[in-house]
Amino acid sequence: MTATVDVVTPPCASVPEVYLDERLHTPPSRTELSAADWESLTLKRASAHRQCAGCPLLVTCLYRAVVEVDVSGFAACTTEDDRASIRRQLGIEIQQSSATPYGAARVGGGPVSHEAVMAARHAFPKDTCHQLAERLDCSTSTVKRHLRRAREQKLNPSAAPGATRAIPSVEAVLDCFDQLESSRFA
Repeated sequence: MTATVDVVTPPCASVPEVYLDERLHTPPSRTELSAADWESLTLKRASAHRQCAGCPLLVTCLYRAVVEVDVSGFAACTTEDDRASIRRQLGIEIQQSSATPYGAARVGGGPVSHEAVMAARHAFPKDTCHQLAERLDCSTSTVKRHLRRAREQKLNPSAAPGATRAIPSVEAVLDCFDQLESSRFA
């Protein structure tokens, strides 16, 4: 007799169209959208949030997205700004590996380094994030994430790259997440 293994497919994999909207990655302000577009975005955000909240992988996904990998987009019921807020509360910074200098060929569309994005911004200061993303063959959200990281480093130069910090527990991440969720409904 062969044993069957239940494979959990997270909602983000089974219905990815819910999570692909750029506006979920970095939500626009209310004033930037028409009433109909705002309602559509609110419904989409609520659907993504509801599906994430019911996912059996939520805790693992949240912990990895906050502590281990600086993912872009909507993940584990959080936006990029939400996860940055949790990181600030916990005093952690995600270090990205820097492997590809600007201009080098990227094999298989691998990750774009922080240095590559900053070099492209320096070389083409008037380009939009979308134009830089096209030059680097990456997503606009990747460019935004690296530019945001550079702004945060300027604002907090004492957070030196490579500094060793204590890794927060799953409970600490969940406590910050709970505070974030409570503030949404306050």
